[in-house]
Amino acid sequence: MPSAELHVELLASTPGQQELIATAAKLCYSKSTIDTLMQKSSTQDQQSFLDKIMSSGHLSVFEHASFTFGIEGVSRVLLAQLTRHRIASYSVQSQRYVSYAETFNYIIPPNIKALGNEAEQEYERQMAQMHIWYQAWQKVLEAGESGNEDARFVLPGACETRLIMTMNVRELLHFFALRCCNRAQWEIRELATQMLRLCKDCAPGLFEEAGPGCIRGACPESGKTCGKQSEVRAKFRNL
Repeated sequence: MPSAELHVELLASTPGQQELIATAAKLCYSKSTIDTLMQKSSTQDQQSFLDKIMSSGHLSVFEHASFTFGIEGVSRVLLAQLTRHRIASYSVQSQRYVSYAETFNYIIPPNIKALGNEAEQEYERQMAQMHIWYQAWQKVLEAGESGNEDARFVLPGACETRLIMTMNVRELLHFFALRCCNRAQWEIRELATQMLRLCKDCAPGLFEEAGPGCIRGACPESGKTCGKQSEVRAKFRNL
């Protein structure tokens, strides 16, 4: 059975994010019509204005713009962490309706790979054994939906899943602050870093200061800090 590698793609984003967010912010304090405000926002550079909104903490207006990602090559362990971010929309490949009778892909943790070929082969043997158990339960429980839904209980947390996820900009900034941190679990940290790179390429003005909390000030982890603030700042400012 093949191991899986992380793949992240930006599938869609709200058109004219900066102009939309700026218009929403200005509307709160203006008598002008929405059309008038939108026209002004679209003909002027909004970066300095958005910087002021960001620094003022008026972040609700950033919820009007969203980004949709296609994510493959991640584990069910990651999925359990990811869906704790509740202000998002998720469409996930179902283990109930999708059969793994032929094979399933899985994630190999870097720490296991680092132990060498013998450890990696043992890990692969364990994945193969779980697949045998899965196939056996499918046969006992009968093929189809009912067999899949109970046979899947013996599948490992390493089992690959795929999903499409949509988050608004405000939630993305929060997500990056938590999950790009060195203290985050390795798999979701790598996912968050790749997502941030895509966001910066698409909308650099919105995500210029995005990343772990330490790039904007003191490390929020306090006594649990990784102690690599300078290194982390350099990494994400040059992402």
